[in-house]
Amino acid sequence: MSGPLIVQSDKTALLEIDHPHAKDARHDLSIFAELERAPEHIHTYRISKLGLWNARAAGHDEEFVIDVLEKYSKYPIPPAVTKDIGDLMSRYGKLRIERDQQGRLLLLSDEKAILAEIGRQKKIKELVIEPVVGGFVLAEWARGAVKQELLKIGWPAEDLAGYAKGEPMAITLDTEDWSLRDYQQQAVGRFQSLGSGVVVLPCGAGKTLVGAAAMAEVKTNTLILVTNSVSARQWKQELVTRTSLTENQIAEYSGSTKDLAEVTIATYQILTTRRGGEYKHLELLNARDWGLIIYDEVHLLPAPIFKMTAELQAKQRLGLTATLVREDGREGDVFSLIGPKRFDALWKDIEAEGYIAPANCYEVRIPLTDEQRMKYAISEQEGRFRIASTVEEKMKLTKKILENHPDEPALIIGQYLEQIEQFSTELDIPKLTGETPVDERERLYKAFREKQIPALVVSRVANFSVDLPEASVAIQVSGSFGSRQEEAQRLGRLMRPKADGRAAHFYTLIARDTVEQDFAQNRQRFLAEQGYGYEIIDAEQI
Repeated sequence: MSGPLIVQSDKTALLEIDHPHAKDARHDLSIFAELERAPEHIHTYRISKLGLWNARAAGHDEEFVIDVLEKYSKYPIPPAVTKDIGDLMSRYGKLRIERDQQGRLLLLSDEKAILAEIGRQKKIKELVIEPVVGGFVLAEWARGAVKQELLKIGWPAEDLAGYAKGEPMAITLDTEDWSLRDYQQQAVGRFQSLGSGVVVLPCGAGKTLVGAAAMAEVKTNTLILVTNSVSARQWKQELVTRTSLTENQIAEYSGSTKDLAEVTIATYQILTTRRGGEYKHLELLNARDWGLIIYDEVHLLPAPIFKMTAELQAKQRLGLTATLVREDGREGDVFSLIGPKRFDALWKDIEAEGYIAPANCYEVRIPLTDEQRMKYAISEQEGRFRIASTVEEKMKLTKKILENHPDEPALIIGQYLEQIEQFSTELDIPKLTGETPVDERERLYKAFREKQIPALVVSRVANFSVDLPEASVAIQVSGSFGSRQEEAQRLGRLMRPKADGRAAHFYTLIARDTVEQDFAQNRQRFLAEQGYGYEIIDAEQI
């Protein structure tokens, strides 16, 4: 054996990045393992329960996982690891949620010991109406809640109870001058055959088209949940362009507009707005007989939407995202309530096919002056992060980077409003933040897309569901505390294929030897997971 991988008895796997087979190994590992650490030479992956169950739900079995490990391993796989993988993957589907001829919701298993174990769980008892041969009758409302509880105790249930059809809606794809790509067709096929779940595709790879194609398959009233009003309008425009739906058949339900139609696009923000301590707008979920609910950017799903989704298990659910990473650790709730991962396409694979732009990623490290270092040293933790994020040298470097990329549309991305204002003023570039009215945002985005303005200074509001296909340079001057999902979204703004085929350039400006550098290492894990490396350069090299 001479592979790039060392599999350890604690179910971690060490990947030697410089090995000639490392790229292939990373590709296969990502199906069932999560990257934990990504320094320069050795990356550490963890083979987790949820990773194995997601792989199982996506059609991969125990033999596939063990074959991958054996193919790339430098040493024999510890027997305890192969045994544990087999035991864990076999747990998926040992419990099934089905309906009997009377329409009752049942939790079933062929193994009496499993039924005895879960029957002793206090929280599961509260969801059961009565025992039956081979299982239990569940309360109709308990379908989501029981899946959550079963996942917590290590028994992920396979939901085979079917779905309500919802009110029929005539919709077809208008493919006169375009067609679904192979991976999009595969994603739709996996979702349709299994009913609900999550599709993971890179930014710019056409997640909206997967949603439209799923709607054309299901042909039922659809509720689409999105991150903001700009995203809602982009979804509407894409559906009108790509399907037989007319504008009158698509309504927006947001802070400014509250209409209903066969297809209704609502923002997470409006659904989670409270009045008198209650989520009044959640009534939207029962306003029509929805047969399909699409969750855009499912990794950002707010907690109240999880609670609502637990009660909507009879409706088909499709989650769309570029990454299943959640900073709040609620990936298990996505698995239980939206559904397991049904399809996952790696960024590098789609880049190789020419559907997203290649990207070069750089971390530029900036030394602090003696005065800055002393101010940093005597500050509290939060103050340190702000000092590091807003050092003055970032302005000079941003100017140099823009000079190095003349005539390339650029995004300058910041965390702090004062910093964004400063960059906008000094560079004479329009700014766009959460305070910018929706109409003005759309005007600026349109002007940027049409190359009327060469650059934008943006806050995190531009992270989500914003289509800026010609952006080819991003300069991240400050970011959230090590957020991998934010890194995914920000890099994703550059990944749309360029008309002239040019590569994208993603710069992150980091204050050297500060907490900002520590947080940056965590954000880099996402890029390493997708096969992208960061080139670390000193500020004077720009």
